Amino acid sequence: MKTILLSIAILLGISFNAKAQEEGKFRGGLNLGVAIPSGGAGFLFDLELKYNLKDNMNVGFRYGSAVIAKAVKLDSGDEFESANISANASYMATYDYYFVLGGSFNPFVGAGVGAYTLASVSAKDGDEFNDSNLDANTKFGGFIRGGFEASKFRFTLEYDFIPKSTLQDVDGNEVGSITNNYLGVTVGFYVGGGKW
Repeated sequence: MKTILLSIAILLGISFNAKAQEEGKFRGGLNLGVAIPSGGAGFLFDLELKYNLKDNMNVGFRYGSAVIAKAVKLDSGDEFESANISANASYMATYDYYFVLGGSFNPFVGAGVGAYTLASVSAKDGDEFNDSNLDANTKFGGFIRGGFEASKFRFTLEYDFIPKSTLQDVDGNEVGSITNNYLGVTVGFYVGGGKW
């Protein structure tokens, strides 16, 4: 088994023999994927512009949006029969560090901080609530991520940390809160950045 794994590692190393990204170059990327919050699912996309500080690190700006639907819990522990949360947008300063392996396959870790603009939610729960409102506003948050790039292809796992939002009934009374954190799994590509 060790021989097979070593052989695969050597073949990958030989097949990805291009250079890493180049210092001082700009690059842009597009990523699409799924958003996985607690008790729901959705999809996300982001556009990112980066500047390569060195061959193995870059800083950038990311605009992203996630559309997520999930069940909402009340403070009493009851759960709405249905809930619908519309899109949220994020505006993030980013940083990525690449573990350059000498080819075009490069794992990376990164993080970002910035603002999340949260949308509204509608929900129904029989006769108890006809409508609900989310305390929609802009919240400061961040994310951590990791993944790999191979040539111009990019795969990323990220976790977004966003403060909770308040849920109100039609009379404006606070009846619960919504956790806005989610796990994102994306695939994408980028252009620019120098030779690989």
